[in-house]
Amino acid sequence: MGRRSINFDWNKARAFLVTAEEGSLSAAARALGMTQPTLGRQVASLEEELGVALFERSNRGLVLTLSGLALLEHVRNMGDAASQFSLSAQGQVESIEGDVCISATEAMAVYQLPAIMGDLRRAFPGINIELIATNSTSDLKRREADIAIRAFQPTQPDLIARKLCEFKAHLYASPDYLTSLGSSLAVDDLNRAQFIGFDSEHQLLKELNKQGFQLLPENFAVLTENHIVHWELVKNGVGIGIMVEDVGDQEPAVTRVLPDLEPYSGTLWLVAHRELRTNRRIKAVYDFLVEALADKRD
Repeated sequence: MGRRSINFDWNKARAFLVTAEEGSLSAAARALGMTQPTLGRQVASLEEELGVALFERSNRGLVLTLSGLALLEHVRNMGDAASQFSLSAQGQVESIEGDVCISATEAMAVYQLPAIMGDLRRAFPGINIELIATNSTSDLKRREADIAIRAFQPTQPDLIARKLCEFKAHLYASPDYLTSLGSSLAVDDLNRAQFIGFDSEHQLLKELNKQGFQLLPENFAVLTENHIVHWELVKNGVGIGIMVEDVGDQEPAVTRVLPDLEPYSGTLWLVAHRELRTNRRIKAVYDFLVEALADKRD
């Protein structure tokens, strides 16, 4: 290896990588937990050390130069190697004490995990838990989380996954809102109802129409990406929404809409990087979540 040819600081290379991926210094600084001026100095210093301009400013913000584009893939490979190094090192940790980061959907993090987290802390008081509530997929390879609870099976070869259980979701609404639609409801009656959507692409609308509805965007006058806000809107009679059965059936402020309607079903998976499974505290939390969440019939 030509060690003398390595004439730059990895921290500065990481600053370049995250800035390129985030698209701005401010977003990259937030992602790295540093100030924008500090990050800007690191990127400028790297440009000086390498003797090339990596970014140029435009009306659209920072744009990679041709040199920056040429170097970006190499730095991405370095980032992956650094993440792999960190994962391998973490996999050797034998202590049952320390930090564990768990990623779960907003609804699960709010309605299902708190009781489990209490039991987990009592079982392992030396383990500190960071719980990330997000509907985005956390990148386990880049250590955005140690363990993730997902509604889909991962395909990456360096991740391991355990099928936890099947889940069902139903349509729910407040009794007062359903009464406003009429005393005897059918699918056709709901075509004039208001639903709480999640996004402007109207994925929920498309799924409902596959079930025989004939809904239009006008039926989704209220949208929110946040599943907790979605559920609160449903509870307060704004319209019809969707929730997993275990949560929805326990909520006294709502009732199922068309109880005989076929539920929406899926599978819950517990996911971790394969090397983290050799870490005692990660394995302890992983196994605890399996015991708490897995369908014992599987």
